[in-house]
Amino acid sequence: MRIILFGPPGSGKGTQAKLLKGRYCIPHISTGDLLREAVVKETPLGIRAKGYLDSGNLVPDDVMIGLIREVITSGPAQHGFILDGFPRTIPQAEALDRLFGELGIELDGVISLRVEHDEVIRRLSDRRMCRSCGRIFNPAQLQRNDVSKCPQCGGELFQRSDDTPETARRRLEIYLRDTKPLKEFYRQSNRFLQIDGMREISGVHEEIVSILQKGRAKNPTSP
Repeated sequence: MRIILFGPPGSGKGTQAKLLKGRYCIPHISTGDLLREAVVKETPLGIRAKGYLDSGNLVPDDVMIGLIREVITSGPAQHGFILDGFPRTIPQAEALDRLFGELGIELDGVISLRVEHDEVIRRLSDRRMCRSCGRIFNPAQLQRNDVSKCPQCGGELFQRSDDTPETARRRLEIYLRDTKPLKEFYRQSNRFLQIDGMREISGVHEEIVSILQKGRAKNPTSP
């Protein structure tokens, strides 16, 4: 499976990516994590990226495409991947299409999780992060536990500064502004799939899997 996953902050995108990763045994490629790892390892592209980051500039598209090329041609990603956090603009989507064409890769779907705006704000405002292990929890995961301690490692739980209601609204506005043209871009090529992300996690997951499987049945030669 080759999947691009879209979703506003708090949509459950990370949870669904984890479930898909486990189901299909394919890597979840978060471009934010990918960039940080390259910088830490001081790879040639990581060194280039660090120069831009240190000066407060955006990392150029060619560097990001280079990082994605490296990971999707590596062993774990050769049989599929879940791409999360990229593309963010039309030029990036076009560059990604050129890369996929060069490598003979065909996407199984561009999946977008739709969640009502008020629900996004509520989810972000309610969730907590562990200072020790970095895991994020929603209220449902904490209702039977001490809301001040991580149920996984016992670390302190806190609210991130970008999860306050005011900041969450700004993050949602930016997401909606940036992804609207991207959704239209992928709709035009019949690769865009929108899923109702308001339901239970398991229901969302099963619908994603069902749609992906139907797409593969129509195109059994897809890699």
